[in-house]
Amino acid sequence: MAEKGLVLLYTGNGKGKTTAALGLALRTAGHGQKIFMIQFMKGNPKYGEIQASKFIPNFTVVQKGRDTFVRKGNPEPVDLELAKEGLNLAKDILQKGEHDLVILDEINVAVDFGLLKEEDVEDLIKFKKPNTTLVLTGRYASEKLISIADMVSEVEEIKHHYKKGIPAQAGIEF
Repeated sequence: MAEKGLVLLYTGNGKGKTTAALGLALRTAGHGQKIFMIQFMKGNPKYGEIQASKFIPNFTVVQKGRDTFVRKGNPEPVDLELAKEGLNLAKDILQKGEHDLVILDEINVAVDFGLLKEEDVEDLIKFKKPNTTLVLTGRYASEKLISIADMVSEVEEIKHHYKKGIPAQAGIEF
């Protein structure tokens, strides 16, 4: 039986959705396969995954966001434009079918914040080639996207070090 590309969705309020997708990318790279990751709403080139991608063969990461928080319900025009660029890039990558794994990091949040339409993400899924696995990450995944996905994992927060006043740390949060 030929391998089938899947739609995997990581959501929930707990920490670890991007980390899970990156773990999958590492596993995929270990099999000599090609990975393309688009980070929506993220724009800091110092993130650990950006730095590490330079050392992992066949792993490309592109950020389509700014290094600042987006205001939900009132995004700035630049945030809308960057999200649109990310969506168009994702469509192009999926149509070409040259990558085994495509990760759309924080795309669920981009939809929830109004940067993208849910229908646009549904359409992206239709462009996926049969052997490409597509990963969607981020809090607030819609019921529609959850129903479309082949696998959904919800990351639940039980306890978080932020609540003890411990700030974000390199290698842990970014």
